[in-house]
Amino acid sequence: MNAPQLAYVGSRTTPERGTGAGISSFIITDGRWTLLEETPAVNPGFLVFDPVSEVLHAAAGDHDYITSYRAESDGKLQELGRQPTLGTNPAHICLDPSGRYVLAANHTSGSVVSLPILPDGTLGPVTGRLKFTGDPGPHRTDQTGAKPHQVVFSPAGDYFLVPDKGLDTIFTGTLDTETGGLELTGSLRLREFSGPRHLVFHPHHALAYAINELNSTVTVLDCSSPENLRAVQYLPTVEDSDIRDSRAAEVVISADGRFLYAGNRSGAGDKTAGGPGDDTIAVYGVKEDGRLSPASWTPSGGIRPRFITLSGDGTTLYAANEKSNSIDAIEIDMDSGLPRSGRRVVQTGSPVCIVFAPGVAE
Repeated sequence: MNAPQLAYVGSRTTPERGTGAGISSFIITDGRWTLLEETPAVNPGFLVFDPVSEVLHAAAGDHDYITSYRAESDGKLQELGRQPTLGTNPAHICLDPSGRYVLAANHTSGSVVSLPILPDGTLGPVTGRLKFTGDPGPHRTDQTGAKPHQVVFSPAGDYFLVPDKGLDTIFTGTLDTETGGLELTGSLRLREFSGPRHLVFHPHHALAYAINELNSTVTVLDCSSPENLRAVQYLPTVEDSDIRDSRAAEVVISADGRFLYAGNRSGAGDKTAGGPGDDTIAVYGVKEDGRLSPASWTPSGGIRPRFITLSGDGTTLYAANEKSNSIDAIEIDMDSGLPRSGRRVVQTGSPVCIVFAPGVAE
């Protein structure tokens, strides 16, 4: 019997966005998910768990703040406070590797900010801010200006990358951990109409893999000179070359760096109910030099997988299927990286993010 594990699930809650109740807390025992409680919150679209302070931070999608929660010994959440992000629609938040700051990507207002983590685990006021500018891409509604969608630190923690969906650009920046200040140090313009959304670093190579929402591709980035990124490979994330009814969403890599997984959502945008395209997970083998082999595909188990993540041991891929109100598990063959079987683990309203909290619920 495996030790119990906690999972926190963010959702979309407003009538125009979804049917979620807030943050759902689950205890996972031998693969079975049991609901502990639902903590009311407005569009907690992205979550990050601080293992040192045992505090969960939740970005309020479409709004302008981050809420911090204490994770109690039973896994339930106690709200500690809110901190403004000085921007609109924080679509992604992350911890810096030093554990001293949270960075947020304000998607709608085109900025990235840093907030210090205080001794009690809550967040202090913004200490650094980057405002992105450039020529928008050609998409009439999704590329009207800068739209940073994520902040990801390199494995060494010495710089971070920001995929900007509106500008078809990957930005490079640094964080001063003494002052909390941010500095823009480089940028790379991708192919027109790419819409870079999220990315992940290879654990061993100086490479990153960016998933491009609008043209459903993945771009391999050479990061050997972070200020001068290079795109070295493009591959599709979908089987059909007609991508009008598909939006790429999330990308994850196995801990050993041998396999890459990318999520595809059917439908032309967030307001669609899904379909008629496929809701799939693309599976790529990673070659010795870090480039990708052509993909194979497996169903996500539901409709519009906005978020995917791997279990700690890498044996299971979880898909948060937003429009089918479900979290589905896909078992992974550890030798081939390919899916073996899938199953629905829980029905929950409009899931859009999953965060595991090991060691809290013992």
